[in-house]
Amino acid sequence: MILRNNIPTTATSVWMPILLKLLKKNPSDNFKFIIAKKLSTENKTIEPIKPRSKELIVPDFIICPECNAPHQYIYFNNGKKRSQLKCKVCGAAFNPERDLTRKTAVFQCPHCNSSLYFWKQTAEVTIHKCGNNNCPKYLKELKKLNRKEKKLIKTHSSQFKLRYQYRDYHFTLDDLQHSAPDLPKINLKKIHNSQTILGLILTFYVSFANSARKTALILRMVFNIHISYQTVLNYAEAASYYANEFNMNHKGPVDDIQAGDETYIKVKGKHHYLFFFISSRKRTITSYHLADNRGTLPATTAMVEALRTVKDDQTPTLVSDGNPSYPSGIHFINLKLPSRNQVNHKKVVGLQNLDSESEEYRPFKQIVERLNRTYKYHVRPANGFHSFNGALSLTTLFVSFYNFLRPHSSLKYQPPVILPMFDEYPTIQEKWIKLLSSAFS
Repeated sequence: MILRNNIPTTATSVWMPILLKLLKKNPSDNFKFIIAKKLSTENKTIEPIKPRSKELIVPDFIICPECNAPHQYIYFNNGKKRSQLKCKVCGAAFNPERDLTRKTAVFQCPHCNSSLYFWKQTAEVTIHKCGNNNCPKYLKELKKLNRKEKKLIKTHSSQFKLRYQYRDYHFTLDDLQHSAPDLPKINLKKIHNSQTILGLILTFYVSFANSARKTALILRMVFNIHISYQTVLNYAEAASYYANEFNMNHKGPVDDIQAGDETYIKVKGKHHYLFFFISSRKRTITSYHLADNRGTLPATTAMVEALRTVKDDQTPTLVSDGNPSYPSGIHFINLKLPSRNQVNHKKVVGLQNLDSESEEYRPFKQIVERLNRTYKYHVRPANGFHSFNGALSLTTLFVSFYNFLRPHSSLKYQPPVILPMFDEYPTIQEKWIKLLSSAFS
């Protein structure tokens, strides 16, 4: 048994940061007493804080140093600056960096037992770091660096994560919701046009990367089929709902190494980010997630989907760039999903191979970069999107085409996922019809 400030912990808990909540033993007024007194004297109740955004959510380990009120009653007194906290119950104000990191909560490094210091905070995670230069983990990671990397760390220290970090996440597993197209208003089984016309629409709009207006023009001038460009968009959005189900059910096994990256598209004139993960050998798109930011939560959501079909005997490795959202998300996965295989992370930074890891895994990173260019080619004719669902619909159809219908030169002109159901259909429009009919059932 280990004692710290008279708080016992087991020997195994040494390997997890120790959170010490320094509560006042005899507060002048307990928050429960204050709330009850206000209710009896003024007939008013003190409701918990309802933050206007995730950035203003106070971490759950914070308490009021005066009345011991929990974090639900504490708010940032100066908004997004987050340099002062205030209690709604007793009105006490305190400095978060001074009182929170030094008094209210103390985390210990599991390697050297030194207190962690508050490093940075985002809307999704609060990070504490070990600053001990004699920490065994820090010294061990420092010895792994070669001569070139030791020289690089003096000018690009942010590329190296040598010190122990503890992340306090502001989201849970329930928040990891993979993006999916909305339920369509159109029943594709009861449309006025034939299924053949639907197949032609998806062929020209998705497979051949034409805009909705150009697709309608081709159908009218080549096939004498008169439909509007809005009908093209409506049919595509309806088809994407079923295509998404097909993508999820037929993804199949994935490779040990997957590469991931995010690329931006414009929705209503604002940048949105699409997270892609692709298998290194099979070239299968294993995950696609659209979000309005590229933080830890969307990155984690995309990675969880990419790892969904990993076999029990596999040791998955995810390759990414220097975006800190990826290592933060992988740490969350390894921490919150113990039943899943422990995930390794390899980082490729910059355009030059300045470290050995970037040099070894850059070929995998180039695969996902090539995927991004292919995707941009298919969505460029849209010239931006007017709705989130519209952007996600075209993305979903692109993934269906890429995984099941598109011939790849690196795969002997076969699609990444070969399904026998398409063998008897020679044309691309017939394959689209078969894909949707299979999804209907």
